[in-house]
Amino acid sequence: MKVEILEFIEGARQSCGAAVIIDVFRAFSTACYAFDAGAVRFIATNEPEKAFRLKKSYRQSVLTGERDEKKIEGFDFGNSPTEIIKHDLTGYTVIQTTTAGTNGLLAAINADTLLAGSLVNAGAIINYLKVLDPPSVSLVAMGYRASMHADEDLLCAEIIKAGLNGEGKDFTGSINGLRHGAGKRFFDPENIDFSPPTDYFLCTMYNRFDFILKGERRTDGNIDLVKIDL
Repeated sequence: MKVEILEFIEGARQSCGAAVIIDVFRAFSTACYAFDAGAVRFIATNEPEKAFRLKKSYRQSVLTGERDEKKIEGFDFGNSPTEIIKHDLTGYTVIQTTTAGTNGLLAAINADTLLAGSLVNAGAIINYLKVLDPPSVSLVAMGYRASMHADEDLLCAEIIKAGLNGEGKDFTGSINGLRHGAGKRFFDPENIDFSPPTDYFLCTMYNRFDFILKGERRTDGNIDLVKIDL
């Protein structure tokens, strides 16, 4: 199994085989918490206008996402697991658009298998890929706003790569260290309304969930994320 780490939208376009599109802070962590809150369907799209149109097609649906890290006007939630866990989403369709994560999913047009990656279910992703045993795996760290290196996404990629290669590394210290690097923005009082400290802790709960989120391409050009329990 060949495993490579790529970055940003261009990396998603280059990905092939099994592609894991990684967005730890916060898109795909939020997606995991949405399913944990009872969501039955999760649709990823790349534009707010498309999200609003999709909502009209699903009777019980909510919009979640961000631009410039903040909740989009007219959306039900921002890109925040803290907001999600406060609500019972049983039976709901969740429609998400973000700057990095969802755009990465849609850009990965050459991938045969498409997964959404985060720290909260990294172990499940490793186990799934070990069983699938594809010839190649592309781990795409989407980065901060899909344009700057993000330690949390690169770390998640390294964790998955090490797991696939059978390396018994302990990444606990590196995960905890995110608080003083990429995660310190969650502790800035100016960001508390849209990036609260609890988001940091929820997004760094390594292996909290034992399921994967598999991307399935829709005829309308968007992506369904399907929860598969392991």
